[in-house]
Amino acid sequence: MLFAFNFIYKGLRTLDLTHNKLQELPSEIGYMSSLEQLYLRHNQLTELPVFKTTDLLKELHVGNNRIESLSLEFLQSIPGISVLDLRDNKISTLPEEITCLQKLQRLDLTNNNLSSLPFKLGTLANLKSLILEGNPLRSIRRDIINRGTMGLLKYLRSRIEEPAAGDAQNGSEQSASDPSSAMGASMVVSGKTLVYNDKKATSIPAHLWEPAKEKQVTSVNFSKNLLTQVPEHLILLSRTVVEVNLGSNRISSIPSDFKMMTSLSVLDLRNNSLSTLPAELETLQAMRELVISANRFSEIPPVIYSWTNMENLLASDNQITEINVSGLLKLTKLSTLDLQNNDIRQVPPELGKMESLRSLQLGGNAFRNPRAAVLAKGTVALLQYLRDKIPT
Repeated sequence: MLFAFNFIYKGLRTLDLTHNKLQELPSEIGYMSSLEQLYLRHNQLTELPVFKTTDLLKELHVGNNRIESLSLEFLQSIPGISVLDLRDNKISTLPEEITCLQKLQRLDLTNNNLSSLPFKLGTLANLKSLILEGNPLRSIRRDIINRGTMGLLKYLRSRIEEPAAGDAQNGSEQSASDPSSAMGASMVVSGKTLVYNDKKATSIPAHLWEPAKEKQVTSVNFSKNLLTQVPEHLILLSRTVVEVNLGSNRISSIPSDFKMMTSLSVLDLRNNSLSTLPAELETLQAMRELVISANRFSEIPPVIYSWTNMENLLASDNQITEINVSGLLKLTKLSTLDLQNNDIRQVPPELGKMESLRSLQLGGNAFRNPRAAVLAKGTVALLQYLRDKIPT
């Protein structure tokens, strides 16, 4: 036993055991019924205690320890927790039972070993701050993480039903490929989503459009096919569709009629053969996220600068030669800008004025300054470097 607890400790509200060499905690801590804040940072703990009568515990800070997992018993014993600091540990899996912490407002998982997140994490209604930097997250795109806590939680919630929809799609692959099959249509059009991806299709079966329109689908996924043009019937869904994925096809142009998709907020065009976007698309004022990576663009399409609600612009692996900083400064909400692996020869210092940027990726270009060492310091340092270079 590390401590001789007596009745005096039962009245403690705050206990700070930071910067010791504790390898375990006495079970008596779990019986401190008045405890509200517990600080255990910078120790050598490998597991967390079960709190038996600590119903008032609001904050638990256990950063910089050696914790590898969170037990169900531990999570169930802290239902009133609002701040849970687990940064700089070795946690590789976040259990779905984290959802029992319905009062949780801040969860810090910085610098752990998480490769994925449970979709049900998105159901924590009071969670306002979810910090994940320094984890090898492979199942969630970086641009989604960069949307911030609310955007990430919304994404996770949207994926809760996805496995069932995916199973339905896989189970009906044969019937869905039959244009005369009503069963196939009902399987491919699941809920508010129209999915017909990874089928090596050169066109989208005609029988899918009417059910999709009737169900007022909001999301369309035609990625990983052999499409050479945007399906013309996609315009039939213009009133309701907010997300379109046409990535990994062979599309070389976007028709001007696409301007009718005025509800669109997310458009994925990665891995195609595009070199421009029509000026008519200035009508897409709801656009929040555009992915045009791995195409043939020599410049950021000028029409993008009219989309003032843009938050994420991913344009890596093109042939972009310059950064139009005056255009980008019009995008006052832009949070993520990825221009990696282009032919950019100069980075204008005025780019540092983009105060909304949280992720600026410029590696793999032809410019000599900023040097790689500056880029490696991250977005905040890079923007400061650029601001310091602005002529006075």
